[in-house]
Amino acid sequence: MSMNELRTHIVIDPEVRFGKPCIKGTRITVGDILQWLSGGMTEQEIIEDYPELHETHIKAALAFAAERDAMTKVVVHETVA
Repeated sequence: MSMNELRTHIVIDPEVRFGKPCIKGTRITVGDILQWLSGGMTEQEIIEDYPELHETHIKAALAFAAERDAMTKVVVHETVA
C-alpha cells in the first residue's frame, strides 16, 4: 500500500481528540498506537483489544509518524558574542 493510500486512513478533525491525528472513523490517535507499540504490545494484541482497528491502520499510523518526523526540522539559533 502506498503512502498516499495509507494517508487516507488518518484524519485530523478539531472536534475529535482536540485535533490530534486519528484513525478514520475512530477516536484512536496515531499517538495511542505509537504508545502501545513502544510499550511492547504487538500489532495482534492491539487489534484484539481494539477490534475496530486493522493491520492497515497500524501501518498507516507508523507511516504518518515517519512522514511527520521526516518533515521536522531543527533550527539552531547561534548567538553572536
